[in-house]
Amino acid sequence: MSAEVSAGPTALVKASLDKVRALQHTLYRTAKADPGRRFHALMDKVSRRDVLWRGWVAVRADNGAPGIDRTTLDQIEHECEAVRLVDEPAAELQEGRYRPLPARGVLIPKPGRAEEYRPLSISTVRDRVVQAALKIVLEPVFEADFLPCSFGFRPKRATHDALQVVIDEAWRGRRWVVETDIANCFSAIPQDRLMQAIEEHVCDQAVLKLIRRILRAGVMQDGQVRREVTGAAQGGPISPLLCNVYLHRIDRTWDGREHGVIIRFVDDLLVMCRSRQQAEAALARLRELPAELGLEPKEAKTAIIHLEEGGPGFDFLGFHHRMVRSRGRRGTTGSRGVVFLARRPADKAMIHARDRIRDLTHRSRLWMSVEAVVQEVNAFLRGWATYFEYGHSTIRIGKIRHYATHRLAIFIGKRHKRGRRFGIDVVACRSPDQCGLIKLSGIVVPPRAGKPWREKLNTGGERRR
Repeated sequence: MSAEVSAGPTALVKASLDKVRALQHTLYRTAKADPGRRFHALMDKVSRRDVLWRGWVAVRADNGAPGIDRTTLDQIEHECEAVRLVDEPAAELQEGRYRPLPARGVLIPKPGRAEEYRPLSISTVRDRVVQAALKIVLEPVFEADFLPCSFGFRPKRATHDALQVVIDEAWRGRRWVVETDIANCFSAIPQDRLMQAIEEHVCDQAVLKLIRRILRAGVMQDGQVRREVTGAAQGGPISPLLCNVYLHRIDRTWDGREHGVIIRFVDDLLVMCRSRQQAEAALARLRELPAELGLEPKEAKTAIIHLEEGGPGFDFLGFHHRMVRSRGRRGTTGSRGVVFLARRPADKAMIHARDRIRDLTHRSRLWMSVEAVVQEVNAFLRGWATYFEYGHSTIRIGKIRHYATHRLAIFIGKRHKRGRRFGIDVVACRSPDQCGLIKLSGIVVPPRAGKPWREKLNTGGERRR
């Protein structure tokens, strides 16, 4: 490792990547071959410098905020402290001296719901690196046991994989949907029972002690540190994995033949059923299983929906899903088309997009150049539309693009102290490319039953510029 360090961070990243991947593959194959195995020698892998370095790379890519020590990622890079950030925790972990600092507690507004806030715990960069290294080692051990019905925060599984299951099951005739959301999931998980779930596959006492210290490090808010006996603080690299480990107990006890097909994205649960009777039985089961784990569903988000033409539909993973009828083939007399499950950006997603564009073009940013603002707006629009293009989203994507044009015109008018009409004239007439604003005029790929979305990505043709 010393030779790699002297060669520089880039060499260290390249040298560690293959080694860490090989380690993960070995752990996964071992766990898959023996489902009942409990791993007793993992701390030596967590404290490896190449594993910690991969943890640093993951933390840096996430580009998070500083913890209570106020040390930022840019400061660490500017002062060339990344190697020390790896070497010191490695020694402390090997000697059993590592102690995490309390996380910094903040409240962030939920997307599309400015009046609701989600608690977030921001650990120090050093502690996030250790958590990321711990996740690198533990993830393949538990991935070997996780089931296909779980999609959230898992490698090689995305939100669109879960959405494709919804399309497929609706086409197979499961038109009764049960939706629910576990209330305050991350903060409500009992830590003692979470540790019992982890101990089903891990018996390395050093690793178990490290996890307990992370869970009990506490959260500092308003100058006081609170240490709860429940919760895996949301915001740390290890938290989604711990949440999946605990909620896996719902997945493995679910009887799909009796209660329908379950789709879980972390704490969001959806069940596709063939009849109302089955949906009611599934709903009763969804109330029973979380209660056994010390959790409870959020009543405001718990409902049974019948998917039928003209019905209300439901929201899931940012999309609104509703049964509609196609227009039928042109020139066919009496053709009524086909009823299918369509999806489009949900109202909350539209509100979130407008709020974000409004923030990026706010009058408090008039000191910035138009080019810089357009660049930031384009980055948001590109990411937002890339997610929602896998759906029947043409109209709603067009509305967001129109709103971005409108806000940019207002921004230009205020910046030049000439009013909105001047800004509209600049964007619409004087600039041949609307000041560089992205067009979002490429292909929108409609979902189809039996055709995975990844195949559509490969055959979808030319993407928008």
